[in-house]
Amino acid sequence: MSDTQIPTSVYADTKPHYAVLDGLRGVAAITVVCFHIFEAFATSHLDQRINHGYLAVDFFFMLSGFVVGYAYDDRWKTMTIKEFIKRRIIRLHPMVVMGAIIGAVIFYFQGCSVWDVTKVTFSSLSIATLLNALLIPAIPGQEVRGLGEMVPLNGPSWSLFFEYIGNILYALIIRRFSTKVLAGLVVLFGIGLAAFAILGPLGDICAGFSLTETEFTAGSLRLLFSFTAGLFLSRVLKSLQIKGAFWICSLILVPLLAMPRIGGAEQLWMNGLYDTLCCVVVFPLLVVLGASGKGGNGITSWLCKFLGDISYPLYMVHYPFIYLYYAWVKNENLSFEESLPGAAAVVIGSIVLAYGCLKLYDIPVRQYLSKRFLKAKGK
Repeated sequence: MSDTQIPTSVYADTKPHYAVLDGLRGVAAITVVCFHIFEAFATSHLDQRINHGYLAVDFFFMLSGFVVGYAYDDRWKTMTIKEFIKRRIIRLHPMVVMGAIIGAVIFYFQGCSVWDVTKVTFSSLSIATLLNALLIPAIPGQEVRGLGEMVPLNGPSWSLFFEYIGNILYALIIRRFSTKVLAGLVVLFGIGLAAFAILGPLGDICAGFSLTETEFTAGSLRLLFSFTAGLFLSRVLKSLQIKGAFWICSLILVPLLAMPRIGGAEQLWMNGLYDTLCCVVVFPLLVVLGASGKGGNGITSWLCKFLGDISYPLYMVHYPFIYLYYAWVKNENLSFEESLPGAAAVVIGSIVLAYGCLKLYDIPVRQYLSKRFLKAKGK
């Protein structure tokens, strides 16, 4: 395979994919869409349904570390840091730009009184769109939605900000560490994540969206533990040859993310412990099981590929639909049951849009950029 060929999956340029991990990323992305739908009916983290959907981001970070290690650890004798950074920008950034543009357009026309667009000038919206497209964080209090987010027009892009940090740290420093040193870092970052989750002010790790001290600390710990843990697993994995791994892992992952809040406001540490166990114990196990399985034949193979193909575009373009859904629910004062057709339309419409963006925009743009900026290598 030529090095300039672009697979539709999130995985490596030239190596075979872990089909089950592709599929699991798609399952987690759909769960994130559902998590954001239920935000329209929550008064806080305590009563939101699909309560732990935010943990999908930690799963994404771990998959990313695993995939980056698998794809690039053995290529540094022939690849420069500049080449690696170019590859990651080409892989990730086209959808960052698309998410910012779609987010800006739909935010401007969503019509919800909660986000009064009449107070947002066209110039400020244009600046916000440019900053979002470049992943330059907005300063708290100076962003268009007024919620303190670093990427206000397309909220989920905050994790891409940290994803870039993880990739840069990998290229400059982390890749040079021995497996033993890497294991020590995983333990150290795991302790930090557990301390924040269990002893911190939130009782969860649903944070990282802003440049405030608490939010940025949480986002950094989430990235550092999960990314390095995934990288460590890529180095030590021994395949277990698990049959039906996609279905087994999916049946574990979805209930974990859908679990109601644990402990309530009086016992925040209980939910923090749950978050810690998911990240430190269960997610590494799922990565090992998923990497040990095959995509299978027939429907399972097709489903893993399809979910893997749309996972990243879906994550990056679904949130603007939440604007429309949120405006409809709030303006009409609807219950979830009353808005169920709209919720279904958000999920289905997001998947359709993600697939369209993948085929008509993301793949062609990455192919062009790869031919333009990457060195062509022989087969």
